[in-house]
Amino acid sequence: MKKILITGSSSGIGKIAAETLKSAGYKIFQTGRKKLDVENYLSIDLSDPKNAFELYTFVKENFGEIDVLINNAGEYLYSPIDKMKLDDIIKVFNSNFLSHYYLTTLVVPYMKQNKFGRIVNIASISGVVGEANASLYAATKSAYYGFSKSLALELAEFNITVNSISPGWVETPLTNGALNEEEKSETLDIIPQKRFIEPVEIANLIKYLISNEAKGITGQNINLCAGLSCGC
Repeated sequence: MKKILITGSSSGIGKIAAETLKSAGYKIFQTGRKKLDVENYLSIDLSDPKNAFELYTFVKENFGEIDVLINNAGEYLYSPIDKMKLDDIIKVFNSNFLSHYYLTTLVVPYMKQNKFGRIVNIASISGVVGEANASLYAATKSAYYGFSKSLALELAEFNITVNSISPGWVETPLTNGALNEEEKSETLDIIPQKRFIEPVEIANLIKYLISNEAKGITGQNINLCAGLSCGC
């Protein structure tokens, strides 16, 4: 039974992905900032990259080595660039990318030894098309594209695939909390399919990418955005 580590899986996309993959027969370890009383879960803050080592050590000792890594944890910050503070820049970059990069360095040795691995990075359509007043968030998410392509080349001979998914607007409590009704209506108006992506759509794409059927897909970014990346 393949073992999967999903960061940022106490709610939203990560939680639905965990539920979907559990139903498919995978063994799942979840992380998040929230404290939850569930099996195979650790509350941890990845805004400090050093905590990635603590997470890996805990998972290895209590759950076992990881076959599949889903890098999903992160945070969104909406702000004009001239209002950004250094502490915010460091925190968001750590949470969204650097901690995951470090965590990946820790799980890859076992994957190489085992001649099997799947790494899926949850990026964002903001990194593909840009988003005004979210340059920091977009920068952290677009970092996954070069990371995924380069690592895919590096690990291809070990039967390890590396891909990223760039969701558009997703129907989550975070999205609904960030937009009032007028803003939500305006946002839907610019999405070609006139709808938000459902978290289960992302979960099912993850399920496919980590399957044997998708072993030939590596180094790719898939825009799951209801047509948002195609233009207006």
